Amino acid sequence: EEQKLLLQGQPDQPQNPKVLRIAIIGAPNAGKSTLSNQLLGRKVFPVSKKVHTTRCKARGVITSEDTQLIILDTPGLTSPFKAKRHKLEEAMLTDPFESMKHADLVLVLVDVSDHWTRNCLSKEVLNCLSQFPQIPSILVLNKVDLLKNKLILLELVNDLTEGIVNGKKLEVKSAFNHNSSSSAKSTLQITQASPPKSRAPASHSLQETDQAQEGSGLDSSSDLRASKSCLTTEEPQGPKLYGPSDLKNMKGWPHFQEIFMLAALCGEEVDTLKQYLLMQARPGPWEFHSGVLTSQSPQEVCNNIIREKILEYLPLEVPYGVIQVTEMWEEGPSGELVIVQNLLVPRNSHKMMLIGRGGTVISRIAQEAGQDLMNAFLCDVRLKLKVEVKS
Repeated sequence: EEQKLLLQGQPDQPQNPKVLRIAIIGAPNAGKSTLSNQLLGRKVFPVSKKVHTTRCKARGVITSEDTQLIILDTPGLTSPFKAKRHKLEEAMLTDPFESMKHADLVLVLVDVSDHWTRNCLSKEVLNCLSQFPQIPSILVLNKVDLLKNKLILLELVNDLTEGIVNGKKLEVKSAFNHNSSSSAKSTLQITQASPPKSRAPASHSLQETDQAQEGSGLDSSSDLRASKSCLTTEEPQGPKLYGPSDLKNMKGWPHFQEIFMLAALCGEEVDTLKQYLLMQARPGPWEFHSGVLTSQSPQEVCNNIIREKILEYLPLEVPYGVIQVTEMWEEGPSGELVIVQNLLVPRNSHKMMLIGRGGTVISRIAQEAGQDLMNAFLCDVRLKLKVEVKS
């Protein structure tokens, strides 16, 4: 009821409000929801190693003094073929594009630990960017802590930006000092000849210092002593319109304004990104009351968290056929939240997998989901899950 009143009521506007709407897009499983949760400081979006954990667009709200950031956490951009394979709703194909229409800034998230996909943006991501070239975009390289050789980041930056950042050509000039016994940190510096105005503190984005590297997992005991890349000064050019033939030959997007390197799961350099986003906010009315953390209802948060655990513990395509029905949602005798949810599955074999031998799987799902719900709602939660074959 409190959440409903906050969402329906008028925002408590400060005298000079500022706002920024941020769309986070990327391939499935790039870490969009993990990053959103870290920016919010509390888990309200589902996270799983399985693709397509996020099934619809949802908004997270960060309010800091006179500034409000609205995070549009979107489903991973996918193709109609893959959507049909995973029995995904049609909204999953359109929601990211709908979010872009309302965004002031777009974050393109890339999982640098995936050596199969990290060297180029997916065609779906490029298509999305090309349809909204007027929206400022920044590139966020995620999971940099999983890279043993940080020099790969230089190559990735060059590929994913088509060699152009903030309208300037990127020239990679590497200086190597080989020393097989060296345990020195590798220095990754990407400097910009003429930084744009309203830039956040220089410990992030395109200008990386040694201190920032330590925070973003860029320190390494590689053989490399130093590696530098700099940008030659060229006049920034506005983004042009790209047709299908142009996108066919592109690996990256040549209109990124900034580059961030972070590890969303452990929170490394996430605060640096957050401070940058706060600085990019523009004068404008708030959309939400300062007490709102997400546009989702508590029931939606609950469903998503339970579904996250089902995805985590059930194999292959099985979890995508589970239907969740909430049978009870009420306050218990000691003030705790009592939730009873029925999980409907299409086959008896799926039911046996979800329950597990001696009820071990369903018990683990209920325990972990219950703990996450307590952290999300900041109250005691008693969760009971039942499994039935849907008729």
